[in-house]
Amino acid sequence: MPNSPLILGLESSCDDTAAAVLRGREILSSIVVGQDALHAAFGGVVPEIAARAHAEKLDLAVEQAVAEAGVPLAEIDAIAVTAGPGLIGGVLSGVMTAKGLATALGVPMIGVNHLAGHALTPRLTDDLPYPYLMLLVSGGHCQFLIVRGPDDFTRLGGTIDDAPGEAFDKTARLLGLPQPGGPSVEAEAQEGDSKRFRFPRPLLDRPGCDLSFSGLKTALLRERDRLVAEHGGLHAQDRADLCAGFQAAVRDVLAEKSRRAIALYLGEHADDPAMAVAGGVAANQELRGALQAVCADHGLAFVAPPLRLCTDNAAMIAYAGAELWALGVSHDMTLSARPRWPLDRTAAPLVGSGKKGAKA
Repeated sequence: MPNSPLILGLESSCDDTAAAVLRGREILSSIVVGQDALHAAFGGVVPEIAARAHAEKLDLAVEQAVAEAGVPLAEIDAIAVTAGPGLIGGVLSGVMTAKGLATALGVPMIGVNHLAGHALTPRLTDDLPYPYLMLLVSGGHCQFLIVRGPDDFTRLGGTIDDAPGEAFDKTARLLGLPQPGGPSVEAEAQEGDSKRFRFPRPLLDRPGCDLSFSGLKTALLRERDRLVAEHGGLHAQDRADLCAGFQAAVRDVLAEKSRRAIALYLGEHADDPAMAVAGGVAANQELRGALQAVCADHGLAFVAPPLRLCTDNAAMIAYAGAELWALGVSHDMTLSARPRWPLDRTAAPLVGSGKKGAKA
């Protein structure tokens, strides 16, 4: 795709500092600088530490991305940057870097919704045609979307409290496992018996596609405390079984809610239906397998991006920016960093959105 524009993408919404260069759907470079070591002692991401690390590493990530892509910075046609939602300090670091680069290079700047980056990743990797059903499942968000265009999303349901990624992280902390919690819990679960503990499957007794994971985490806490009280501590097999039971509960909830979302989606779109999954939790192999089985049962194509594009990265931001730019979207120096930014701006706020606005 030699005639496609060169897009530089920047991502800094949480704890990964990322830069990437794309030409069309070709990823020329994708640099991700993680912060796990910086936050390990605190049991989770510390916003102030994350923001400072972004400010220190963004220019280096850009330099490395441009060098790896083998193109001079002066040849970049546009800058795409995550403008929200996310930790405001990190988002602000990215937006300010993008403004400086856009001004210096004299090129357009496109502010991208971080969630749209995840939601459009199946188009980057598989050229998936609109409209498709998307399960966006990450550390801070979980929602079912019908994706009709780069800025056209219909939310069918979402989490009213903890997202699955949050629940995995909290479970890891409760069991003394390292962060990030998703990979730690998944690894432990492989050695466990998922049937030993019967954890609740929240909201399956109610209609609709909304989800809840806070009660599941509380149930695990109570079971852990019972084991500690009865046995004077938590044995290795207990921990593995707790992880397996927890993961199985998340799997069952996502599978059932996916069936309901598929029914709503097929009510509108019966031709060449497809479901995609993206976000960090989509890297969990057991969850992927369950979703793939649900899609097979309903005759839907199933698309899951490569694992490196499920977690936060700048390639997805560059691609989302390219699609928006093709529609004539660009932003000036008034572009603001946004801690919250719902994809479906017409949907009612979710129950758990709190005082600061609609949960993204």
